[in-house]
Amino acid sequence: MEKQLISFCQNPHEIYYLTMQRCRETMERKNTAEMNQCKRKVRVCVATCNRADYSKLAPIMFGIKNNPEEFELEVVVLGSHLIDDYGNTFRMIEQDDFDIGSKLHTIVRGEDEAAMVESVGLALVKLPDVLQRLSPDILVIHGDRFDALALATAAALMNIRILHVEGGEVSGTIDDSIRHAITKLAHYHACCTRRAEQHLIAMCEDHSRILLAGCPSYDKLLSNNHRDDYMDIIRSWLGDKVQESDYIVALQHPVTTDIQNSIKIYGLMLDALISFNKKTLILFPNIDAGSKEMVRVMRKKGIEQHPNFKAVKHIPFDHFIQLVSHAGCMIGNSSCGVREAGAFGTPVINLGSRQTGRETGENVLHVRDADTQDKIYHALELQFGKRYPCSKIYGDGNAVPRILKFLRTIDLNEPLQKTFCFPSVKECISQDIDHILETQSALAVDLGGTNLRVAIVGMRGKIVKKYTQPNPKTFEARMQLMLKMCADATRDAVSLNCRILGVGVSTGGRVNPQEGVVLHSTKLIQEWSSVDLRTPLSDALHLPVWVDNDGNCAALAEKKFGHGKGVENFVTVITGTGIGGGIIQNNELIHGTTFCAAELGHIIVSLEGPECSCGSRGCIEAYASGNALQREAKRLHDEDLLKVEGLNIKQAEPITAIHLINAARLGNNSADAVLNKASTALGMGIVNILHIVNPTLVILSGVLASYYLAPVQRIISERALQSAQNIKVLTSELEEPALLGAASMVLDYTTRRLL
Repeated sequence: MEKQLISFCQNPHEIYYLTMQRCRETMERKNTAEMNQCKRKVRVCVATCNRADYSKLAPIMFGIKNNPEEFELEVVVLGSHLIDDYGNTFRMIEQDDFDIGSKLHTIVRGEDEAAMVESVGLALVKLPDVLQRLSPDILVIHGDRFDALALATAAALMNIRILHVEGGEVSGTIDDSIRHAITKLAHYHACCTRRAEQHLIAMCEDHSRILLAGCPSYDKLLSNNHRDDYMDIIRSWLGDKVQESDYIVALQHPVTTDIQNSIKIYGLMLDALISFNKKTLILFPNIDAGSKEMVRVMRKKGIEQHPNFKAVKHIPFDHFIQLVSHAGCMIGNSSCGVREAGAFGTPVINLGSRQTGRETGENVLHVRDADTQDKIYHALELQFGKRYPCSKIYGDGNAVPRILKFLRTIDLNEPLQKTFCFPSVKECISQDIDHILETQSALAVDLGGTNLRVAIVGMRGKIVKKYTQPNPKTFEARMQLMLKMCADATRDAVSLNCRILGVGVSTGGRVNPQEGVVLHSTKLIQEWSSVDLRTPLSDALHLPVWVDNDGNCAALAEKKFGHGKGVENFVTVITGTGIGGGIIQNNELIHGTTFCAAELGHIIVSLEGPECSCGSRGCIEAYASGNALQREAKRLHDEDLLKVEGLNIKQAEPITAIHLINAARLGNNSADAVLNKASTALGMGIVNILHIVNPTLVILSGVLASYYLAPVQRIISERALQSAQNIKVLTSELEEPALLGAASMVLDYTTRRLL
């Protein structure tokens, strides 16, 4: 083609320019291809000011460092990291094998309000040279410290993009003002909780630049929680005689807006700890105004020489995880108490106003007016040695992958100028379907007599993924399999873009849902009485756990996803292997004093009826359950009374309730008589229910529901009081009521908590 073009050009100059044009086009295509292959790395600078923010930033730093083909990491260290009195904690950064690009001595000593202001000013003087030399594309800063405010101010004025970690939270001190000021200077936000995200949106931040990531420290603490050598770590800090859960971790910082009162509370806490007479690991306070006076109080009381106390300036984070995880209690006002400690279920006492605005799990006991030693001592008596459900309010261990993914999406060519949005504070704005799915999922467990099933369930009742295994016969094997299946599901949830908010367990028998304990199970599940399901699941998965009877779960499933949605009073009756159910009254599930309300299968309808599995006679379950029908089918078959034209039963084929139903449909009078008696028993039981609780609706669930619907309606019309004869009876349309009910316990609670 090119030869043909050249041949048409008679002028030598035209031939020359055409050839040169083709060469330029070829070179441009080659250069473009090379540029695409060698995309410029994103230069990310992480600035850390103290031991606390490093625990949050270090996982991000490791994530950036482990992706050298995409990112180039620069580390800036300033603040109390470089002060001997606070442990020279910059050394732990070097021990983690990070190259520190700049060390800035920015702290003006004095530990009062003026010194804090002077430290900000000194940092602002020193930072421009460092940031100009490093020239980062993105600066990552954490939290709410005055050092971080200096970093954000300098970077914003120098047109450096800022990613702020843990914005939008409320703690109740001057830190709030600093944190929110950094939010207004930052261009991108990685927050920890849904509420924090809503606060950022309410502050007019662009929701497309907000990532709900979870706390980065959870990535490390959840993965390192169960270490085999944890007792070696504990004893290395507290001595050889200390036992697990028999010591206290104390960490209290000054409140800069109320310094004198925080010093007073600190003294009262120390007096209470001395009186409580337990081994205590106490960390020195941070560098905020008032810390010098708090250290004087500590030394005046002889804490550093007291045999029950070990006072330290710094503990490596991986050791600190073990110490907090296995402590009998944590006391003070550190954010670690209301955040990280919740992941272990460690009991926490939060003293004073610091942290009172934060979201917490049920492990935190606030002593807002800690004005007497006795009040703090009493709180120690209440909390010490308890264990609580693990909480993932602040993260699920996958924050760093989300943050790295977020960093990859930042367009370095888009305008740097921030734009502000003005959403309604009450609205939860999101345009990312992955983000919506991530925050609205539950792990559901159905412990059946035959199979153990686990499912990931979305907020609208969609089963994203289901796992089924035969239910082992022994207690140990059953627990081991349940934990493994749940762990597999939580790992799969990340790739499925689902965030697991908690675990709901549906099981047969009598359950104490307040404690998560199966008090007494059915004969279908052997060795399953007085079993605490909540604690091992919560400890292994670091998630809150709810447990309830399978009948109650079926009622909850109907309430959230089925015919019971929007109905204040209804009853669900399960017609399966056994007979069970649940009662919803005034929109609440009825459990009863000893947790045996709604044992609908054991309503007695005959004084001389067949023996029931519960040991009584004449129960509905003894007539109408799948087991009862199977028993009668076998009896008829053995007596040669199940035969009917059109029903072929192979010699080795097991006899089931289905054979009985099919025989009746084909005209077998004996089978029809059995089913008529079963239907009458169930109908009479439901009539009794109507006369006792007077529901608006009765929902029949289970494999036999469709068969029993017409007979039950007939019995109601014949035997019920006139005022109850028009009550609706429907069959459930839910395919998995046990799993959906287990999930609804989680989803209803978290929705109520988050919204």
